[in-house]
Amino acid sequence: MTNQASPVEEQEKLLEEALNVVKVQAFQMKRCLDKSKLMDALKHASTMLGELRTSLLSPKSYYELYMAITDELRHLELYLLEEFQKGRKVADLYELVQYAGNIVPRLYLLITVGLVYIKTNTNLRRDLLKDLVEMCRGVQHPLRGLFLRNYLLQCTRNILPDTTEAQNENEGTARDAIDFVLMNFAEMNKLWVRMQHQGHSRDKERRERERSELRILVGTNLVRLSQLESVGVDDYRRLVLPGILEQVVSCRDAIAQEYLMECIIQVFPDEFHLANLQPFLKSCEELQPGVNIKNIIIALIERLAAFSQRNEGNVNLSVVLEDGKEEEVQLFEVFSDQVAAITQSRTDMPSEDMLSLQLALLKLAQRCHPDKLSYVDRVLAHTDRICTDIQQASGKNHIEHNTPVFKELMKILKLPADHYKNILTLIKLQNYAPLINRLNQPGRLMIAVHLITDVIESDTTVSAPEDVDSVLSMVDVLVKDQTAQVDENNEDFVEEQGLMARLIHHFKSDSADQQYQILSTARKALQSGGVKRIQHTFPPIVFHAYRLAFIYKDLKDQDEMWEKKCQKIFQFCYQTIGMLVKAELAELPLRLYLQGALAISEIGFANHETIAYEYLSQAFTLYEDEISDSKAQLAAITLIIATFEQINCFGAENAEPMRNQCALAASKLLKKPDQSRAVALCAHLFWKGAKDGKPWALNAETRALECLKKAAKVAQQCMDGGVQAQLLAELLGRYVLLRERGCEALTTNLIQAIIQKIREELANLDQSEEVEQVTKHFHNTLQHLQSRMECPDPDSLGYEGLQLA
Repeated sequence: MTNQASPVEEQEKLLEEALNVVKVQAFQMKRCLDKSKLMDALKHASTMLGELRTSLLSPKSYYELYMAITDELRHLELYLLEEFQKGRKVADLYELVQYAGNIVPRLYLLITVGLVYIKTNTNLRRDLLKDLVEMCRGVQHPLRGLFLRNYLLQCTRNILPDTTEAQNENEGTARDAIDFVLMNFAEMNKLWVRMQHQGHSRDKERRERERSELRILVGTNLVRLSQLESVGVDDYRRLVLPGILEQVVSCRDAIAQEYLMECIIQVFPDEFHLANLQPFLKSCEELQPGVNIKNIIIALIERLAAFSQRNEGNVNLSVVLEDGKEEEVQLFEVFSDQVAAITQSRTDMPSEDMLSLQLALLKLAQRCHPDKLSYVDRVLAHTDRICTDIQQASGKNHIEHNTPVFKELMKILKLPADHYKNILTLIKLQNYAPLINRLNQPGRLMIAVHLITDVIESDTTVSAPEDVDSVLSMVDVLVKDQTAQVDENNEDFVEEQGLMARLIHHFKSDSADQQYQILSTARKALQSGGVKRIQHTFPPIVFHAYRLAFIYKDLKDQDEMWEKKCQKIFQFCYQTIGMLVKAELAELPLRLYLQGALAISEIGFANHETIAYEYLSQAFTLYEDEISDSKAQLAAITLIIATFEQINCFGAENAEPMRNQCALAASKLLKKPDQSRAVALCAHLFWKGAKDGKPWALNAETRALECLKKAAKVAQQCMDGGVQAQLLAELLGRYVLLRERGCEALTTNLIQAIIQKIREELANLDQSEEVEQVTKHFHNTLQHLQSRMECPDPDSLGYEGLQLA
């Protein structure tokens, strides 16, 4: 085994050796400077700088060495400055340092001396800057050349000419500074790009990583250009940007192009970008296929959108040129046109990147042009065209779920929904709904749920029939079956249809007539939804229609046609419930029929008795034909009896057959306890007591008593003593209630007899929780009777002769 050092350890060793040499030579250089031995000091400086000739160090290690050496060179620079300021002329120093043996040390020394000359004699500035930037071409090794030119840039950062006009042309102007930095930038970029093509192909990743570490050296040139205060929009347009873009495009290197374009965006002022949007964006078309153009354009859009917002939303920003003219820049228009040109010309651009650009444009339109829906629609139209191309290329009808393209399209669709928080705004966008249809079914479901949730959370009201139609069309994936099979027990399906039902409650108008149109429109759209859907969506429509009928009743003094309109509403509801019946549903339409009968009775318009009877008879038909489960039968007949008991519009002609039918149906229930309870309830159909202080015309106390006696007889047929006691206790309550309502047939002897029977049954039962509850119920009724006997109600029959003890 060999003790071979790792690459990291080897780098550390090489760097340490080089730094030791630097330390020694720097010490000797400073000693010589202290003794005013300049030539000897330059020799030591040259030896120290010789360490920068190495090819063994990585960029990171080379940078550390470079920093250590340039720090030491500051001592030489300060010494020379001090000598010149004292008036001591060192003859031909600029030529003297050129005797250094190697080019790398020679150029570092030349830059240092040149800096001193410029600081002490500005008349030499223009020529020296040109001379230095040209001579640096002598070093063509990428790493050594990059750091040498970076040293040149660092040294000259505070002495570049920055005036539009100079008193002495030799001092130079900002134009000379631009030429100097652009030349240095061009050469540095070439060196940086050349790094990519040196060495074996297997080291490509390592070279790319090293290049990434060194990119800031190249970018510093652009920073320096942006710091020139005399450079205005015109200079940037004529000199700076063309010079940079020419180099960026011509280098044909994806890494360099992407970094430098982003660097341009970051370092130069917003006003400069505004004035030069078109040339910058046009150059994006010429970049290499590997460049992520999307990120570049999005970065520029976001920066200028933020600038526009800082300018109080002034979206057509004006740029003042140096000749005093104002140039108006229509931000969205320029970006829209250029992005369209780029997506058409760059056939290599991934589809999801094209959509990302549309997303950025959409954000720009919404942030800077909140009132211009036409801009949003334009972006959506272009997005739709891109999606058409994607589908044609893939040979599929829809954008596939969870692909990068799908995710970007979902962002585009959600952005306007979240921004406007108003579905009425979305339906004004002609290209929004067609774009939703580009998604596959899971995607359309996701966006439909998102849109409806927004309506509910923002409490948006849809108050026009045409808007209702547009909204339901937009979420049609939830309106009608998209596949042959729908699992009605699926939790997601039930939740989605619950949202649809809640959406319908937001379809309302202040105009009663328009509200009817809205409900008709909604039903027409929803009736194609299939059995599984309409059971969720029709009930809200029916209840809104019932409410509308009450509104017409309140408007009867203002609308002579209110009764006809009420009839029309209940005809509408009858048809709607009929569709649920045809869908082979029973319990839901039964409840809706009963609710309608109650509403009709309460409103009391012309012909209301006939219509109420029809509703009630339809409910009864459903009960007889469709409900077979004994538990459901009891619940249904209880509802029918309770509803009929509350209706007061029936005369004998309609009431008699209905209550006889109820009594017959109750007596036919399969289970004895159910039969007893239902028959006892029927007693209330035959005796309602007095109405408005007058005897109710349809009261029939004999029939009421018959019902209660039959209920008691059936109860006593139950084999379970506990159930029998419970049924009798419940019957006692009905006896008492009907007597207090004035039914004289229910004598105290009958009440005494049933009390006695309950006591006998309870005495025979073992103690249990059920028996305890029955006993408590019984005793509560007895307490009520006791209080009535002690404090008689003058308006009801008393209980004289009743023995409770």
